Amino acid sequence: MKASAFVYPWDVNGDPGAPERIAGLGVDQVTLASAYHSTRALTPRHPRHRIVTAEYAAVYYPAGDRWADRRLRPHPAGDWAPGDAYGEAAEALAGAGLDVHTWVILAHSSRLGAEHPDTSVVNAYGDRYPWAPCIAQPATRAYLTDLAAEAAVRPGAAGTELESLGWYGLQHLHAHDKTAGVALGDAGQYLMALCFCPACRAGYGEQGLDADALATAVREALEPLWRGAADDGGWPTVEKLLGEPVAAATRAWRDGRARTLQEAAVAAVRAAAPEGFQVLLHADPVAYHCGANAGVDPAHVLSVADGVVVPCAGGTALLTPFAEHARADTVLAANFTVVSGMGGSPGTLAADAARARALGANELRLYHAGLASDGDLAAVREALR
Repeated sequence: MKASAFVYPWDVNGDPGAPERIAGLGVDQVTLASAYHSTRALTPRHPRHRIVTAEYAAVYYPAGDRWADRRLRPHPAGDWAPGDAYGEAAEALAGAGLDVHTWVILAHSSRLGAEHPDTSVVNAYGDRYPWAPCIAQPATRAYLTDLAAEAAVRPGAAGTELESLGWYGLQHLHAHDKTAGVALGDAGQYLMALCFCPACRAGYGEQGLDADALATAVREALEPLWRGAADDGGWPTVEKLLGEPVAAATRAWRDGRARTLQEAAVAAVRAAAPEGFQVLLHADPVAYHCGANAGVDPAHVLSVADGVVVPCAGGTALLTPFAEHARADTVLAANFTVVSGMGGSPGTLAADAARARALGANELRLYHAGLASDGDLAAVREALR
């Protein structure tokens, strides 16, 4: 199975040994961040630093002229990835014989929400989620579509992986995050993700819903959950709490906005890319789920993109719905965390990969070559051997 390791530019730039070390894992490809959210990252082998603090969502290359006079625009990185950090790292990795694909984070940016609060998801209580741009808003959709095309199609890249190309909700590892005190379950997470910005309020109206009445219904439905009575029954619980017609109407609005954004972003990437450029989405087959792995309809997303990257850290079951709709040329990449300190299991990678292949996976993604310890990387080398 073809394997690709996720990498940040700062894992490579300033470390002459990094490209050969990554190639020595036995991977064929790297998925290199070109646009990424804020983070604090360990660099356990870098000769110049051990901690990198990416203070805000940024692009790791010089942004183009398309952003001139635009209200919503990407920001250049600070000293953690200055100039064309992506290009420098990509050239070094390609020199080690690795194929380079871009890794692009889209609807996940706390800086966008801080600078332009009106772009953020607003929950039924009126709370804004600054990390979660509302993908129903026309200006935000235009920004994300253009960002996808520019950040994906970098010089020398053979493909891209688009992450967070869908709705984001409450789930977010924010600075000193303290939101786990109440177990909301899938149903509660969906209700807390419902957006009530002006664009979404109008959208609910198009579906025959009164936005004020819906917000009241959502708050009433959530009240038992705040008292600790979570019912983690997934979508049937949402239907029970809101009523089936109302629940279906919210999905009709949200699913439609997500699908058309995914179609537009992939089309924009392909229009900017050379022939044969591969476009994958990080995806979850449960369409109402929110987050980095966008909830999608498997049949639809595989009719739009060349394939998907599927989270498998908790098991490989999410591969099956995609495999049922895969074509002969579909990329179905199983994404495994190989950093022990982040809950990964590099020691079982060979067995995990075998299970994934049995369910239809034909590629592997390994998170993350820069964050893993020497021991974790040794286990990866052994597994890929």
